Amino acid sequence: MPVSAAATPAAPDAATATDAACAPLPVLGRDVLVPLVTGGEVEYAALDIAASAPALQRVWDDVAAYAPYYGSVHRGAGYLSQLSTDLFENSRAAVADFLGCREGDQVVFTRSTTDSLNLLAAVLPAGTRVFVFETEHHASLLPWEQRADVEVTYLDAPRTPGQAVDTLERALAEREPYRHALVCVTGASNVTGELWPVRELAAAAHAHGARIVLDAAQLAPHHPVDIAELDVDWVAFSGHKLYAPFGAGVLAGRADWLQAAEPYLAGGGASRTVARRADGGVDVDWHTTAARHEAGSPNVIGVYAIAAACKALTEAGFEGLVAREQQLVQRVRAGLAEVPEVTVLSLFGDDAPRVGVLSFVVEGWNSSHFAAALSAEYGIGVRDGLFCAHPLVRTLLGAESEAPGECGAPEGAPGERSLNAIRVSFGAGTPDEHVERFVQAVKELVTQGARWSYRTEDGRCVPDTAAAA
Repeated sequence: MPVSAAATPAAPDAATATDAACAPLPVLGRDVLVPLVTGGEVEYAALDIAASAPALQRVWDDVAAYAPYYGSVHRGAGYLSQLSTDLFENSRAAVADFLGCREGDQVVFTRSTTDSLNLLAAVLPAGTRVFVFETEHHASLLPWEQRADVEVTYLDAPRTPGQAVDTLERALAEREPYRHALVCVTGASNVTGELWPVRELAAAAHAHGARIVLDAAQLAPHHPVDIAELDVDWVAFSGHKLYAPFGAGVLAGRADWLQAAEPYLAGGGASRTVARRADGGVDVDWHTTAARHEAGSPNVIGVYAIAAACKALTEAGFEGLVAREQQLVQRVRAGLAEVPEVTVLSLFGDDAPRVGVLSFVVEGWNSSHFAAALSAEYGIGVRDGLFCAHPLVRTLLGAESEAPGECGAPEGAPGERSLNAIRVSFGAGTPDEHVERFVQAVKELVTQGARWSYRTEDGRCVPDTAAAA
């Protein structure tokens, strides 16, 4: 069930969602207790999974079972090395299956989505034109600028999925002809959670002879991602957002540019043979497989964790996971709508389909102060700031940035001191109670105010332990 914002309906109706929804998946940290400044302890509500999701219990168990057998990969004749090599390559096959890779596609293991997109930027043919919306996360907004021989066109934030497609088509047409072009787009915004029209953008790119890479960091943990059905050329995502927080990522897709470029890193594993030349230099024969860009000893644990997460999510059934998450989205949106002081940020409008990621601002509150109170007084972890998507958040917040600084107000350019927002995010492992507690906490903070005093420390708003409210 690949996702396209323009083709995907909003949340299912209550009856359908109830029938299809499943229970939250077991995750580590579910029963962790944290102290409250007002006294006592409470079960921690991890509502910042858009930054890093907790490990699925299944992932942790699989990694723990393998750990005693850990060995070097591709280099050893011993039993543990052979076993680890098989596990590593089987993990590659599992990820390819999870993504619906086509025959000939390569799965390259990296450190993260950021690393994956920097790898792709490094292998672009000279003279490539890159088209990227200003709404992207910095991981997909910035890597292209590192190449002096690549031209980057930044596209304005669209206000509807259709406008996104029209904007891209016009930009591609205006800059033709070109030998090589690449479009980079997110599948789900890390700020608003809104789904983007990936299929339609891919069709527009291909119609103009361009290729497209999908940043699926926020999409893959919430929805199936199928490279062939979405018709994208590459997909990038991170394990730590897919309930596998062990430091690995994926770039999967077409092999030709990867095979033609110099290795991303030079070293063992990427080279097949190295020989001295008569003139004193060396000749290197590089691999043409994914190993070409996987120099060094790979992160076997991280790779296996990603494969385990892919299998766990698939076996749990995305239909039920999506239905349950949409129930949670509806509860949060309905609860926040009851608070006039809260404004939920959106590009495509309130009815736009989205994953379990929402950002908002609260009238009369600096976002750092509000997030600190949620943590200290309610045991709720959210995120505040600009979410590594500064141009997008500034666009969504507009020019109203003249509010005076207060506790935790971030430093910035004149007139931007209080420009930040709050993000709540949840998913397959989130209990209903955590979402309900969050909604109730927002209402209480807005209507009753914080129960504790706060101060600024290293640019952050923190409880003032020297004074009671």
